[in-house]
Amino acid sequence: MAQLDRTVSPPHKLGFLHTLRTDAWWFEPAAIAIGLSVFLGYLTVSAFLDGWAYEIGPYLTPVFEPKLAGSFDAWYFSPALLILWVPVGFRATCYYYRRAYYRSYLLSPPACAVGDAMPKYSGESTFPLVMQNLHRFFMYAALVFVVLLWIGAIRSFYNTEGIIDGVAVETGWGIGLGSIVLVINATLLMMYSFSCHSFRHLVGGGLDCFSCSRVSRARKRIWDRVSAWNESHRTWAWASLIWIVFTDVYIRLVANGHITDPNTWGGF
Repeated sequence: MAQLDRTVSPPHKLGFLHTLRTDAWWFEPAAIAIGLSVFLGYLTVSAFLDGWAYEIGPYLTPVFEPKLAGSFDAWYFSPALLILWVPVGFRATCYYYRRAYYRSYLLSPPACAVGDAMPKYSGESTFPLVMQNLHRFFMYAALVFVVLLWIGAIRSFYNTEGIIDGVAVETGWGIGLGSIVLVINATLLMMYSFSCHSFRHLVGGGLDCFSCSRVSRARKRIWDRVSAWNESHRTWAWASLIWIVFTDVYIRLVANGHITDPNTWGGF
């Protein structure tokens, strides 16, 4: 990284985009802006595509997990909208994603030692950014979704459909490529949740003494493990985001007859 003048003013007091940096500091925020726009944009559109099949056999796209279609007769919008507010809120208030979209979309600041688009800095103490403090509560709800996604992944190994697209298929336990895709999806989203800063605090951050009791020593071991996961939180964030898009696309392509899923049941 280029040498910086340590006497320079903080970014919010510099002129917009003013910097002494000579490296390609703009590349990372630009790449992140493109990536977030593509993947989050797709998931937003996918939530409204409930008219385009999203389930076949034992496979249900995680965008609609748990399955709520038909559960609310008075609900006139996509059932995914009853679900996605939890993972969306969890990611939107995530410490890594805050850094990502503050830099890439709000340009506040675009990068270290680069002039801020905002004329003053107030942190996250005023509305609407004070809402970021809800992150730990979204985390509690997201942990419930980890369980639901694993239930969906395990369910994908058991086919209860006797006929699919007019073709008789064997029912019972089996495995398909979609099953593996759903297991990987549940794993990545679990690791994204478990590597969360708030989860790290939940398991051990409130302890004053790590060795005072058997329980505190056990919590210390869990905290050490979560701390190791936390170092790769950004990697888990991107891997889980990219894979959930892939999972949704794959299951929709199978469900709508565009590709065939190799599996032990046959018929789709």
